[in-house]
Amino acid sequence: MALDPDDPRPPYVQVANALRAAILTKVFKAGDKLPSRAELAKKYDVAPMTVQSALRELRDEGLIVSRQGSGVFVRERTERPVGLRPHIEQAFTSDRVTIDFAGFSGETLHGILQEPLDKIRIGRLTPETIHVRILVPDPTVPWSVPCTVEDRADSPAFRERAAEIMRRHTLAIVDNVTELGELGLVKDATAEVRVHPAAPLFKLYLINNDEAFFGFYPVREHVLSLDGQPQAIYDLMGKDAILFHHSTIDDDTSTGSQYVEQARTWFDSLWNTIATEYKR
Repeated sequence: MALDPDDPRPPYVQVANALRAAILTKVFKAGDKLPSRAELAKKYDVAPMTVQSALRELRDEGLIVSRQGSGVFVRERTERPVGLRPHIEQAFTSDRVTIDFAGFSGETLHGILQEPLDKIRIGRLTPETIHVRILVPDPTVPWSVPCTVEDRADSPAFRERAAEIMRRHTLAIVDNVTELGELGLVKDATAEVRVHPAAPLFKLYLINNDEAFFGFYPVREHVLSLDGQPQAIYDLMGKDAILFHHSTIDDDTSTGSQYVEQARTWFDSLWNTIATEYKR
């Protein structure tokens, strides 16, 4: 099953999408062992390193786990991992797209949005409206977490580092979305970022008012170089957050519509009260 030569996406992305779809549609069920890297390379007619990159994508999403000496397995459903990317990509097939995000930096969202936005630029997707809202912590005020390991204190140097990451990803989303409106590719395209003073211990995505994805940020210790000096920090590990899916349309990964309604209420309550404009 060779990849589509007309698909502009990198080969590893195409392989990851094919495997992701096979997992989400239960071709590979929870606990199943995936074919070996060599077998997958032969199946998709790509290099083994391409397969390795594709598997890394799925591992980062929490869909698969590697067991040394045994191979790669689909995660057990008791952990309820959900792939966010295909749901956001599907959302862009609608005429009206709304995406709300609350979390730490917006880095994951930035990466996922690149593909559907690129498809709009080349005419493969044609939504009429796109509205994106992003809620992130205010990097100009002290944080309770992340914090230093030594005395659990706020670290201004860490906040400045985090602010750079936050600016890079959130403002890129704003620029990329609004550009579509300026180019006339989307009738109404807006993206806005607001900040709030609370420590974000979880991430939340609301998609087209129909789906919510929620995950807790684990807090773990690691050492960073800040101002040229090593610093042990208790940090929020976004890539380790397993997402839980909630939908107004019940399916086998959803816990129903009530959660979506309450998540929307929570998001709007922050957006319309204590959140303020994120100044460039």
